[in-house]
Amino acid sequence: MHIVVCDLSYRYTNRQSLFEAIRFSVPPGGKAAIIGNNGTGKSTLLKLLAGELTPVSGSVACAARPCYIPQQPNLAGLSVAEALGAAEKIAALRAICAGSTDPVHYDTLGDDWEIEAKCRAALDGWGLHHVGPDSPADALSGGERTKLLLAGASLRKPEILLLDEPTNHLDEEGRRQLCAFVRDTRATVVVVSHDITLLNLLETTYELSPLGLKRYGGNYDFYREQKRIERQALEQRIDAAQSALKQARRKAQEIRERQEKRAAQGERKKDQAPRILRKGLKDSGERTASRLRGQHAEIIGRDSEKIAGLRARQQRECLLRIDFDDAQLHDGKLLAEFRGVDFAYPGGRPLWPEPLDAAIRSGERIRLRGGNGAGKTTFVKLLTGELQPTAGEIRRSEFSYVCLDQEYSRLDTPATVLETAQAYNRSHLEDHELKMRLHRALFPAETWDKACDTLSGGERMRLNLCCLMIGNHVPDLFILDEPTNNLDLQSLGILTDTIRSYRGTLLLVTHDSRFAEEVGVTKTIEL
Repeated sequence: MHIVVCDLSYRYTNRQSLFEAIRFSVPPGGKAAIIGNNGTGKSTLLKLLAGELTPVSGSVACAARPCYIPQQPNLAGLSVAEALGAAEKIAALRAICAGSTDPVHYDTLGDDWEIEAKCRAALDGWGLHHVGPDSPADALSGGERTKLLLAGASLRKPEILLLDEPTNHLDEEGRRQLCAFVRDTRATVVVVSHDITLLNLLETTYELSPLGLKRYGGNYDFYREQKRIERQALEQRIDAAQSALKQARRKAQEIRERQEKRAAQGERKKDQAPRILRKGLKDSGERTASRLRGQHAEIIGRDSEKIAGLRARQQRECLLRIDFDDAQLHDGKLLAEFRGVDFAYPGGRPLWPEPLDAAIRSGERIRLRGGNGAGKTTFVKLLTGELQPTAGEIRRSEFSYVCLDQEYSRLDTPATVLETAQAYNRSHLEDHELKMRLHRALFPAETWDKACDTLSGGERMRLNLCCLMIGNHVPDLFILDEPTNNLDLQSLGILTDTIRSYRGTLLLVTHDSRFAEEVGVTKTIEL
């Protein structure tokens, strides 16, 4: 086995357990996915595999040093060559070419005389034509940083590759390249991702939950079907347990009625029996009745506990919806029109070689598409009036909008979950109604004191939608900027259902074609 994990446990610094005694293995060349809800420890598990964290107990054995690409790469102070893992060889090659005869340089370089050409080919292969080995890595965008690290993996050809949400920030071409790379590589691969297209390329799926790590011998579609079967079987067990409980209660009631009837008959006949016999009959009857009551109370209690245990295992679907009325604008009203629009940041070139002409009308479901650096976020800021064009004009009518960015920064605040919900309560909901809506959004009472700036991406998304529902704010235009980044699969499903049910104008900035299709996009603006 290339990766063997045995009885692995990890706890936070406050001693709170994240997971206990996890076991799994991945064979040479195997490709495995780790999925689960936000907060279950998927990224932590990858860091343990990479050797970046130390477990409380248990062991991780890797046949080779893993190449680890984190969800949020920290490349501060690094050059592109350093991020590629080729800086020392390039420096040695340049020293030799400059006339150095130091044996250290020859030892460092080895036989890799083509290292600079290989780096160039790797960068070009991932669409980083404008990037050189001496460029600062931290000047790159989020998507470009991920591509840089993937280029490094292509260059080094590691035996073990660990990927944490690698499709975040990647454009469509980058996602296609990534899928091809994962499909074709001979490396052992472990991936944490919410991207279903990528997950379906992996032959084994592991689900991480508070109950532990469970293996499913197939890709994501196989996993999803197995989960459906499990839910169905669990529902059948609950139904059977409820039927048994109902029958036990009915039997207990029948016994009580029969005892009461016998007691009434005994009262009528007791005067005919001798006194000593009367006392014996009474004691015997009471003992029998007590024994039967105890037996059925035990059965009822056992069945009730069984049902409670089964329901605790049952995964409940979130009922979260934005219970808005339809937007009040009639379909087809012109909200904004771009005429020959372009924009340039100070000291920079215009973003678009060809000035933009575009129109947004009420009722449309629009996808804004373009590669990394194409100016999608700038377009949104121009639309909302946050920026003004440096060329052309934008004509706007009056409309309300809600914009949720990829970091859900509206909730980047130390305020608690409950305080934030209360701040949005413009419709003056009763306290119990407010808390019920939080509960429906998967925020139970124990989470209400949690600071918003400590929430995961999925939690921020749910709280944003819940607050909009609480505030009964019906936007004419809903703008979503890369909303699927940092979401687990459960949160992605909630977001998809919510946006699908929204009846208003939608502007979606996303590289996720599957998500765009599922929410019903009808028009695309290319940048």
